[in-house]
Amino acid sequence: MVDDNELNRLRDAAVPAPGESAKARAFEAAMSAYDQENISAVTQGSVGGLRLTERAQKLWSEIMQKKLIATPAIAGLVALPIAGYATFHILREQPLPFGGDEKITETLADKPAINAPVKEKQAPEGDKKADADVRSRDTTTPLTPPAPPKPESTVAVAPAQQDALGRGVLAEPAPVESREFSLDGTAAPAGGARVDRMAGATESKYLAQPSTMPADQIAPQEPNRDRVEDFKTNPVHAALQDPVSTFSIDVDTASYSFVRGSLKQGYLPQADTVRVEEMVNYFPYDWKGPDSASTPFNSTVSVMPTPWNGHTKLMHVAIKGFDIKPVEQPKANLVFLIDVSGSMDEPDKLPLLKSAFRLLVSKLKADDTISIVTYAGDAGTVLMPTKVTEKDKILNAIDNLSPGGSTAGEAGIKEAYRLAQQSFVKDGINRVMLATDGDFNVGQTDDDDLKRLIEQERKTGVFLSVFGFGRGNLNDQMMQTIAQNGNGTAAYIDTLAEAEKVLVEDASSTLFTIAKDVKIQVEFNPDKVSEYRLIGYETRALNREDFNNDRVDAGDIGSGHSVTAIYEITPKGSGGEQMDPLRYGQATVNNGGVANADEYAFVKIRYKLPNEDVSKLITTPVTSANEVASFDQASTDQRFSVAVAAFGQKLRDEDATAKFGYDKIMEIATAARGADPFGYRSEFLSLVRLASALGGNR
Repeated sequence: MVDDNELNRLRDAAVPAPGESAKARAFEAAMSAYDQENISAVTQGSVGGLRLTERAQKLWSEIMQKKLIATPAIAGLVALPIAGYATFHILREQPLPFGGDEKITETLADKPAINAPVKEKQAPEGDKKADADVRSRDTTTPLTPPAPPKPESTVAVAPAQQDALGRGVLAEPAPVESREFSLDGTAAPAGGARVDRMAGATESKYLAQPSTMPADQIAPQEPNRDRVEDFKTNPVHAALQDPVSTFSIDVDTASYSFVRGSLKQGYLPQADTVRVEEMVNYFPYDWKGPDSASTPFNSTVSVMPTPWNGHTKLMHVAIKGFDIKPVEQPKANLVFLIDVSGSMDEPDKLPLLKSAFRLLVSKLKADDTISIVTYAGDAGTVLMPTKVTEKDKILNAIDNLSPGGSTAGEAGIKEAYRLAQQSFVKDGINRVMLATDGDFNVGQTDDDDLKRLIEQERKTGVFLSVFGFGRGNLNDQMMQTIAQNGNGTAAYIDTLAEAEKVLVEDASSTLFTIAKDVKIQVEFNPDKVSEYRLIGYETRALNREDFNNDRVDAGDIGSGHSVTAIYEITPKGSGGEQMDPLRYGQATVNNGGVANADEYAFVKIRYKLPNEDVSKLITTPVTSANEVASFDQASTDQRFSVAVAAFGQKLRDEDATAKFGYDKIMEIATAARGADPFGYRSEFLSLVRLASALGGNR
């Protein structure tokens, strides 16, 4: 019998909300029960002795015997609990045939990784042996996770699993081995060791652990897709055994632009893309220039304490070229050799190139001449030699350039030289201006072959400069090779602002050469200097005998160009020597160690005038008169150039500046920013901040 209290309890009970999965299971169970009643030979009935329908009828009969007169609302309240009660018994007494009573195992692969410590639950006693077996395996080889189960529609039913009507009956599924997999692909222990994600749990080796490296020292590295020349940092030399240093000047600026692009894209630059001398020479400096054009440049040498090493000093060599006034500039015969291959079809390549050359055209004089040659598979002449008075014709030819094809660089260079010779200007500027991403796919692809070709044309008086565009395909090594051998410069243009700097603001130094084959040789006095090293210029090193050999090519200086070279020297007896002294190598008069004992070094510079083949010599002794007592007493430009040199060494991860942080570089550069009309030095400060953020302020 059911009393009133039980009815009230049923009436007040919460009705479970049926879900889609519950409905599906109930329907499947009902169909299975129906099949059993109509087909199976087994006696019908239920485990409890009464069928569900009989229980419902008995319950209803007992309710009616209580003579309860219910309104439709009360009947509804009573019927709902009864339906829930009946459903509960159906599910309990007729298990679903799909293993629905099996527990669902959650694996690590199903959950996102967390860094919080976790605790492993204690495995059941019966699983300890299996757990131990798994732990004893070699986990260095990742285990392959089990393949996912096939869809039900593809599962064939065996004859023994068919009913009397030939319909397939799903058998109880075979037990599936549950295996967890860690984030690194190794198997977690079987038979337990579930991950408890509650706070305060102990650590599990199967979860990804946080990095032990400080976050501010995890520096993203730039993908290495561009081709650059590998080189090693200049070593330290002992002045007694190797007192002479010889190198060619370098007025290129491509490295600085390349480094800037890397940092602004969120990467620390590749070490070999950082050429310290090109970074230093990117900036204009107010070095003292010559008084007249008869002497193409003037040199200034200073000695100052080293900010990153208290035991050494810096010998700062600065050269300033004569600045030709615009009215005195000679006529220009320029050939634009433009790469229009398929690789140039990117926004920072051909479109930027066209905008850049439009700026250059606006800078030229009316009687200057421009020709345009393109190359992509085959070389073609887009514009025959044309005076700048026909500016619209020139600009239309530039605007109509479009990319396509592979890169026949050799044919293009030969055609450009042919047009340059056709419009050759005596005592003027004759220059091929190659604009490319450096992808020479067809023709003379070997750098040595290109070098020989350009050397031959250089002797005729036609020089060549290279302008690189775009990233990911840039052949920096090729650019450097042909620019150095073409008596020209190499610049990398990554923005329209950089194009304006190179082709408009620095147009005089880019186009008008005032001295060629400029070499520097420094002899150090071993009685005053124990050791020295040249900062940068690794790719411009020359043999000692090359200095006096006029057949050996070297760099050129353009109108108003500034060139800076910095040596770090170790004064004798300072305690900063890195090499032990030789037992039998004392300085004597015979080896030059005592004569002129007050001199730190003797600086010699050789150069040729643009139309001459015999070099001239300039010499400068470096004495204590060139020295300042403290770094702060050096000029603003000298201190800023030293900050840039320190930054370049820092980016190359050189030992000399390993303990000199970006914050110190910022301090020097900020104090020495000085006049900055174009904002170049302010931009440099932002790059130092970016490098510090990317690489950690180490």
